Amino acid sequence: MNEYFQRRSRELAPALVAWRRDFHHHPELGFQELRTADRVAAHLRQLGLEVRTGVGRTGVVALVEGRGPGPTVLLRFDMDALPVTEATGLPFASRHEGVMHACGHDGHTAIGMAVAQMLVETAAHWPGRVKLLFQPAEEGLGGAAATIADGVLADPQPDQAFGLHLWNALPLGQVVAQPGPLMAAADRFTLTIIGRGGHGGMPHTTVDAVLVASQAVTLLQSIVSRNLPPHEAAVLSVGSFHAGDAFNVIAETAVLTGTIRTLQPDVRSVLIRRMEEMLDGLVRAHGASYTLELADHTPALVNDPEATRLAAAAAATVVAPSQLTTIAPLMVAEDMAEFLTRVPGCYLLVGARPDAATVGPHHSPRFDFAEEALPLAAAILATVAVEALRRS
Repeated sequence: MNEYFQRRSRELAPALVAWRRDFHHHPELGFQELRTADRVAAHLRQLGLEVRTGVGRTGVVALVEGRGPGPTVLLRFDMDALPVTEATGLPFASRHEGVMHACGHDGHTAIGMAVAQMLVETAAHWPGRVKLLFQPAEEGLGGAAATIADGVLADPQPDQAFGLHLWNALPLGQVVAQPGPLMAAADRFTLTIIGRGGHGGMPHTTVDAVLVASQAVTLLQSIVSRNLPPHEAAVLSVGSFHAGDAFNVIAETAVLTGTIRTLQPDVRSVLIRRMEEMLDGLVRAHGASYTLELADHTPALVNDPEATRLAAAAAATVVAPSQLTTIAPLMVAEDMAEFLTRVPGCYLLVGARPDAATVGPHHSPRFDFAEEALPLAAAILATVAVEALRRS
């Protein structure tokens, strides 16, 4: 079976590239993936599958039934693009100004279509069933949670869940399947400093929100370095600072937005507590006030040890065992974590670094990946799914 998936994925390579380039040429933002979902649903129906659309607003779900009773494995593929203006110069570059597949989700969707085809072709040879989820809105919009609210983890309930990400930080062909935290929890915060506005020539009559907010930036940046043990990983970044409308008016309010990234819940609690304590003291010293809002929490992505051992062993039948590697946990977030907090599973990284030195990193306007990774990733995930069903 594993050899079949490797051979068949190579045969499907031209289709994989064509699908990927079509999605790349027609990118759609989160919860707007209507064309993408239509293409996916049409392909799944051509394979003879019963398809449910509109899951979590724009997601697509199908069930591939094996030869008889057995467990259920969930495979998840994200479909959304980013609000980025493409600068690759590729012949299949985005036709939509300000929208681009800058993270590889076009490849993930194509991989899912090939995996679906290979699983349908081999369904008589494995037990149980595979639930395929083509998920909307991974990029910070809560698409995973939306599909869960729409019942994707029920009827039938998955016993294990797997997914993968094409990853340009890894050479082509390397695979990461490691237990424990792989990606960080993410929170978005909005901090509003409230002072008392007034004339720029009479600052003594005001409470300068810009001054207070500027000091807040400095204080917040000290939290990780001075409140956590050196071996604990965390990030607190201020990403925007907005205040004032005129050169001669001291602003009454200033608004900062940023993100917190952590791998452990207790570390997240420390960061939030210290933010509040520092801000309490700062605004009291200046006679100001503040509000702090946290939103869009995504939990840390933590791979289950048993599921990861299975995934790593399966991947090692597709690539040489020496191609399996480990990395330090990443401080980026991935809402596959929503599934892995509810269902044991593993999220894999598949190396897709291209040769071109001009290609940018993930989320860059110049992002691209090596398309040779597409059949490799499809073979890996199909093998993982079938091995999980056979061994459960």
